[in-house]
Amino acid sequence: MQIYDVSVPLSAATPTYPGDPGIEITNWLTLANGDTANVSLMKFSLHSGTHVDAPSHFIAGGAKVDSLPLESLLGEAQVIEVPDDVRIIDRRFVVANCPRRSQRILFKTRNSTFWDNRQEGFREDYVYIDHDAARWLVETGIKLVGIDYLSVEQFKSNTFETHHAFLSNGVVILESLDLRGVPSGVYELLCLPLKIAGGSGDGAPARVILRTFK
Repeated sequence: MQIYDVSVPLSAATPTYPGDPGIEITNWLTLANGDTANVSLMKFSLHSGTHVDAPSHFIAGGAKVDSLPLESLLGEAQVIEVPDDVRIIDRRFVVANCPRRSQRILFKTRNSTFWDNRQEGFREDYVYIDHDAARWLVETGIKLVGIDYLSVEQFKSNTFETHHAFLSNGVVILESLDLRGVPSGVYELLCLPLKIAGGSGDGAPARVILRTFK
């Protein structure tokens, strides 16, 4: 059994979406200063690093992250490799490459190579999923869609149609995966976002693991 950790490490060098707060990790208590333990303090957006979007991220009154069904977050997932020359995952691509039976699909794109150089900061030219592709995936009964950068949406979108298509139909969005070392194929997905009950419930960082079935 092969196990892949496809989570992006959180640090001050981890890119964040423009307009979101940066990641700050500081020492609250330290053994070096004579405290009884090391205790760190973090300040960051709930959409930092590898994270899930809950319906309440864009849908007023939508489900919050602590109520997301575990059956959507755990189970068989298909990793679909997107050629490097494809910059938009559109309806034609998903119809040709995404099996209708798949309930969880993770798109491995050229975005994954961006994690090689996190110090370069946010990349605006990431591959995204367009609205028509999102609607087709919803029609197939999908439960979860993942992509290997900070958003499934086109950069600087004003309408956020892709997010609305997924979240208004209860589809969990999983963003900022690191799929560099993962071949295309079928895996068991284990995605466990923090069970955050406060705030608007819009999302949460997650540790995400893929493992082969044999």
